[in-house]
Amino acid sequence: MNSIRAIQQLNKRELEAGINPEGSWHTDYRDTAFIYIGGLPFELSEGDIITIFSQYGEPVWIKLARDRETGKSRGFAWIKYEDQRSCDLAVDNLGGANIMDRIIRVDHARYKPKDDEDMRDNTMGEPELLDQGDESDGERKKRRKTESDSDEDDRPLLPEEIELGKLMDKLDEDDPMRDSIIKRQQEKVDEAR
Repeated sequence: MNSIRAIQQLNKRELEAGINPEGSWHTDYRDTAFIYIGGLPFELSEGDIITIFSQYGEPVWIKLARDRETGKSRGFAWIKYEDQRSCDLAVDNLGGANIMDRIIRVDHARYKPKDDEDMRDNTMGEPELLDQGDESDGERKKRRKTESDSDEDDRPLLPEEIELGKLMDKLDEDDPMRDSIIKRQQEKVDEAR
């Protein structure tokens, strides 16, 4: 708890003094995109932790410490973010947060992997080109269309459907509001039909 208060007081002093971001204590950790999380509820899984911490950036790697014999969580973890600046946000905003009646500690970390530990990011690599043969896109679309497909596909699109298509293309897949916005627009499309 003392380290949580110390970080919060340090952030408060920097804010009150109007310190330039380049002079912040966070700059000491610009070389690492890892954070340490302590005091986690034992019931949380890796997915739960990623869900909580993804509000400040995209986690690409997580290590939840588990008991070797039982496999149960030990209550602390490390996360690596895709963008280092996300670490600053997570440390400032989630340090001292109350999760399931436990106060968590979040701090910058320089994680050192074990020799046998896989540290590959969970980011998507270069897509492998599949052998498509000589088939054109049009031929594939024709082949996919079956007799059960309705003639509804041949009608002109409604303005609401056009807007839905634009939203689906425009909105970032990681945007937490994406599903809700698309659902609302889909409801408008259904009403217009």
